[in-house]
Amino acid sequence: MTKKIIHVAVGVIKAGNTLFICKRPDDKHQGGLWEFPGGKVESGETVFEALKRELIEEVALTIHSSSQLMVIEHDYGDKCVKLDVHVVTDFSGDAHGAEGQLSAWVAIDKLSEYNFPAANVEIIEKIKTQF
Repeated sequence: MTKKIIHVAVGVIKAGNTLFICKRPDDKHQGGLWEFPGGKVESGETVFEALKRELIEEVALTIHSSSQLMVIEHDYGDKCVKLDVHVVTDFSGDAHGAEGQLSAWVAIDKLSEYNFPAANVEIIEKIKTQF
């Protein structure tokens, strides 16, 4: 049986030399780990539409544009994800954990001090080489 792949739009929200990250709720998949915000791409949505919707819901930001950084497919064993990762520098609003989750602006060189899901390791490596 083939596992269903969950398509996720991920926003690497960048302001200066900092990135906005959120902590996953303990009761969710990969709970207690930090992540770049985003969520599932719904049927009929583009990645940008999904990212725009999710970032308003999760972190109270309105994004105006984004650019693709990378696409990662990762198998966690219990779940497969396809992360469509976009860099967001053009946004308005005051980022915060709009769903009550912990959140922080973190300097790029401090990302290694936070625990991320395994699929995010490639994202962080790419960020460190590109930014």
